[in-house]
Amino acid sequence: MSRKAHSDINWRLLWDLFLTFLRIGAFTIGGGYAMLPLIQKETVEKKQWVGEEEFAEIIGLSQTAPGAIAINSSIYLGFRVAGVPGAIFAVTGMVVPSLVIILTIAIFFERFSTISAVKAIFNGVRPAVMGLILAALFKIGKSVLKNLTSFIIFVVMLLIGAIFDLHPVLIILMAALAGIIFLNDKSKNRNKNGDEEKEAEKA
Repeated sequence: MSRKAHSDINWRLLWDLFLTFLRIGAFTIGGGYAMLPLIQKETVEKKQWVGEEEFAEIIGLSQTAPGAIAINSSIYLGFRVAGVPGAIFAVTGMVVPSLVIILTIAIFFERFSTISAVKAIFNGVRPAVMGLILAALFKIGKSVLKNLTSFIIFVVMLLIGAIFDLHPVLIILMAALAGIIFLNDKSKNRNKNGDEEKEAEKA
């Protein structure tokens, strides 16, 4: 790496990315989807690295790609904020706590799994995780479901996912096709109206 390239790296931002995703990975219990509320709070509300709509798009892309959604989203967000170094620092911060915790649990779990207090802890955590996931969905939904067409697509895909045993990628592709058919014209009209308003203001 050249001296110029080395100086161009924002080490403070990379360290911030690492610590942010380290906290997310360390304090979220329940898997990838349970991490979404904390990822949303840290990256959208506190750091403002991305907006609500872009965050929803990142979740959709992370779901379609192979691998865990938390890992995929950390890579995308890190890259979005600081390029390839950002993706590396973000995913490293996300993975380190899980690696340490799982190794520790693997060593000691059999010894403590029969203790009633440990069972009670896990039984209490599970419903809390579901609540966190629903809270994240509500926040994302407010920024995405802005018109009747979007809401109808949401309901239809929700019913398809609940009734039929389809792969999530297939449902996302169906929703993408529905967006092209039903929402593309509306987007063009909004852009056209926006351009006309700007021209009117200039005149």
